[in-house]
Amino acid sequence: MEKTYFGTDGIRGRVGKAPLTPDFALRLGWAAGRVLAPEGRGLVLIGKDTRVSGYMFESALEAGLSAAGVDIRLLGPMPTPAVAYLTRTLRASAGIVISASHNPFYDNGFKFFSSQGTKLPDSVEHAIEAQLDRPMEIVDAADLGKAERVVDAGGRYIEFCKSTIPTGTSLRGLKIVVDCANGAAYSVAPCVFEELGAEVEVIGAEPDGFNINDDCGALHPRQLRDAVLSQQADIGIGLDGDGDRLILVDEEGEVVDGDEALAVIALARHAEDSLRGGVVGTLMSNLGLEQVLASRGIPFRRAAVGDRYVMEALLEAGWILGGESSGHIICLDRTTTGDGIVSALQLLQVMTATGRSLHALKQDMEKYPQVLVNVPVGSRVDLDGSRVIREAVAAARSSLADRGRVLLRASGTEPLVRVMVEGGDARQIRMLADDIAAAVRAVAGVTE
Repeated sequence: MEKTYFGTDGIRGRVGKAPLTPDFALRLGWAAGRVLAPEGRGLVLIGKDTRVSGYMFESALEAGLSAAGVDIRLLGPMPTPAVAYLTRTLRASAGIVISASHNPFYDNGFKFFSSQGTKLPDSVEHAIEAQLDRPMEIVDAADLGKAERVVDAGGRYIEFCKSTIPTGTSLRGLKIVVDCANGAAYSVAPCVFEELGAEVEVIGAEPDGFNINDDCGALHPRQLRDAVLSQQADIGIGLDGDGDRLILVDEEGEVVDGDEALAVIALARHAEDSLRGGVVGTLMSNLGLEQVLASRGIPFRRAAVGDRYVMEALLEAGWILGGESSGHIICLDRTTTGDGIVSALQLLQVMTATGRSLHALKQDMEKYPQVLVNVPVGSRVDLDGSRVIREAVAAARSSLADRGRVLLRASGTEPLVRVMVEGGDARQIRMLADDIAAAVRAVAGVTE
């Protein structure tokens, strides 16, 4: 059964347009409280990123949860994975994050975590949506929920991040540039690396409510690259707006994506016999990742795009490591969800343990050229039912034969169709991707 509001990563949209309105957030808080804490007074944590609209939605959620008789703990600006961690350690019924992740400031959304710090199953999301359709029934005044602020939330999370690498690991001698995307990790991320001994240069750590992800962070690594080269740093770490993913820059100024980072971690875990099974990627994962893992005898599975699908595949297989090209990396032996800071620490641990630079480590994987074209569409496009699109895809696959891949999919979070073509010839795949994108535009009735 399709859901009305929840997508692949919670609820997301343009602020001021349904469902991203304060009255909806009020009802959402009440509905979530009824479902997630049905017996007695529960406890729900609320964290947010640095968008100006976060204040509005925080207050609305708080009122709705209180009306359902649920107590609230306010975390303030805090990375998404920090909310997942604190939900577990504070024994809360659930955690809610107000964030639109990598989207611009004028978008926002709501992500939920269970009491175990994991994303909600479909059944619970359906139950919340069912409650949204019912009239709000406010509990008696004596039973209204109370709200308090968790003043040491940042410190708790910093200590947790540090605990995900061996106690004896020191980052002394490493110079790190951290780009916090003017987002939720702006105050905690630099502290983690500094307290482990690194020399840290910080950029993208002056949020004003509007500059989150604005030409900075994981989506826009140009400034990070420039800073790494100018500062002669050993590594650059670019986080996204809610801190659950990262993109890296090595000491040569080359961008290192999630596939390459995943390969470094996987090969290191395999070498020390701590991988515990194989690795989960997605349909977008580079063919080079699959090949380097195969060369070491490491099983590899592809899940649908989205970290929740990577998680589902990991749990099904009983494995601990997976991720996406975009930089979502899940280390289930360290935490319960994708975490940009924790993922960076795993890479830094490999660097310190082996004495190899990030540039040297990433050479173990031969990355295939890959072109991704995002085609804006005004409405849903039937990708399978369109003859024009099917013929364009078939022509591209025929041209590549067995030397590449073609993937066409609708975004789960934005009104886009994503066209990916991968192969050995960069010029060829660019042309093929453009041909398919043109076919999608023609069917959607949009122009460039």
